[in-house]
Amino acid sequence: EALTGRGVLWRAMAELGAYHCIECNREAAELYRDYQRGVLRISICKSCQKPVDKYIEYDPVIILINAILCKAQAYRHILFNTKINIHGKLCIFCLLCEAYLRWLQLQDSSQNTEPDDLIRYAREWDFYRMFGIASLEQTSFLVGIFITLWWMRPEMLRTKSDFILLLKALLLSSYGKLLLIPAVIWEHDYTPLCLAFIKVFVLISNSQAIRVTLNLNRMLPWLAIFFGLILENGVVCLFQKMGWDV
Repeated sequence: EALTGRGVLWRAMAELGAYHCIECNREAAELYRDYQRGVLRISICKSCQKPVDKYIEYDPVIILINAILCKAQAYRHILFNTKINIHGKLCIFCLLCEAYLRWLQLQDSSQNTEPDDLIRYAREWDFYRMFGIASLEQTSFLVGIFITLWWMRPEMLRTKSDFILLLKALLLSSYGKLLLIPAVIWEHDYTPLCLAFIKVFVLISNSQAIRVTLNLNRMLPWLAIFFGLILENGVVCLFQKMGWDV
């Protein structure tokens, strides 16, 4: 029933040639064949002789677990064989989480002696400032990745759609930042270690997203992420020289 409900969307994507085999990443004409009367058969990839996309039968929770485990097949299913348009909203929400974390740490370390109205105004402005800084750092990180990939493999990013797909993949793979809020709410002695693990998990997810989207080996995505981190830290150093708490 769920498979039938998604049929209209998948047929529309088929007209755009957007399907990919989740095993070998080859293009596919269809994900399944409808024999009417509720009889459906998953298509077999002509290249690897495996089901084009086994996840169309899976529950979304199972797909999410496989994505958390950074399985390439789950990433290909999400990026190529479904149409998810939450990457913009997800990016904003992740930035809000990061800004809130920084704002909370800033309030804990500051001691204000101004009147209450000024304190409230200053705290509100500090949150907006942290959101702006987090946005600039995220932008510089993405720019560093795009510059590195365009310089190393320009044939991979020839069209606007290639850039958009990679940007979408990077934003979706940053969902691990949502864990920042629970880590802060349930604060304990190991919170700094948890934040470090969250950062590492997000970078691993970003690397897998680049690898799956551009069909690359493991080395180049990590190289791109490394240069992205360099550019991001450069922006951080610039803010620190300006006397801003980041």
